[in-house]
Amino acid sequence: MDRIGFLGMPDVGAEARQIFDEDVAEVGYVMSVSRLWAYQPATVTGLFALLRQVNTGDRLSLRQRSVLVTACASAFGDSYCSLVWGGRLAEASDARTAAGVLRGVDDGLSDSERAMATWARKVARDPNGTTAADVQELRDAGFDDAQIFTITVFVALRVAFSTVNDALGLRPDAPLRSTVPGAVRDAVTFGRPIDDAGDEA
Repeated sequence: MDRIGFLGMPDVGAEARQIFDEDVAEVGYVMSVSRLWAYQPATVTGLFALLRQVNTGDRLSLRQRSVLVTACASAFGDSYCSLVWGGRLAEASDARTAAGVLRGVDDGLSDSERAMATWARKVARDPNGTTAADVQELRDAGFDDAQIFTITVFVALRVAFSTVNDALGLRPDAPLRSTVPGAVRDAVTFGRPIDDAGDEA
C-alpha cells in the first residue's frame, strides 16, 4: 500500500505508531483514517481531545453520541463515519434502529434522541438554514441551552473531521464489510464505497 486516499503514504513517527497501536487494540487493525492522519497525528489527537472536552460538562452518553454522529454523517454523505457509528448505534440499540437513522427515519429513538438526530442533520446540511424554532424543538425535548451548545459543537467538529477524510478520498475500511450489521451496511448508499483489499484508491 503506497497510497492513502488520494495522497501518498506519510512517514510514520512515534505519535502515529501510538495511534496505530490503539487501533489494533480496539478494532484489530490499523484504520485507514489513522493512516491518513499520520500526516498530522498531533492534530487528530488534539481534535479528539477537543471532542472529549466539549462533552466534559454535559456528558453525552455513547448512545447519544452514536445518534448524533450517525445522523450528521449520513446527512453529510460520509460513508466511513456512517458505517462505523451506525455499527456503534446498532450495538447501543439494534440494527433496524441504526439503519433507520442512516435513512432519516427515527422510529426506534426516544423523543429526545429524535430531536438530536433532526438537529444534527440540519447542522450538517445547512447550518445557515436553522431557525430559533429549530432550537426550541430541542428545548421542548428537554435540553437546556448549554446542552444545545454542546450538541452543536460536537456535531460541527465531527463534520470538520469528515470533511478532511472525504475530500482526500478516504474509503471505509474493508473489514467493515463483515463487521457492520447488514442492515446498516445496506442503508449506506452514499459516499465512497467500502475499500477492497489491496485497492490503492
